[in-house]
Amino acid sequence: MTDQTPPRRTPASRSQQRKQMLLRLDPAVHDALARWASDELRSANAQIEFLLRRALAEAGRLPGAARPIPRRGRPPKQPPEEPHAPPGTGGQETP
Repeated sequence: MTDQTPPRRTPASRSQQRKQMLLRLDPAVHDALARWASDELRSANAQIEFLLRRALAEAGRLPGAARPIPRRGRPPKQPPEEPHAPPGTGGQETP
């Protein structure tokens, strides 16, 4: 193996990557899809995946091994933590 040869991928790492594919669409269909995706704050690619997953689920063909679509964007705000009881009080605050 030379320095220019990339390392071989193991089957496990290959299956964890998202697959890419070329999709040809009628321009009018693409425009409608892009508008729909925009209305739902998704990319056209995410909208296509959403619709394909929904169609597979409705047909009973969605594989159980299919991972959920990863959520994008800012994580939700965490509520502020509750104040802790002083140590040695057994979890109860003293008056």
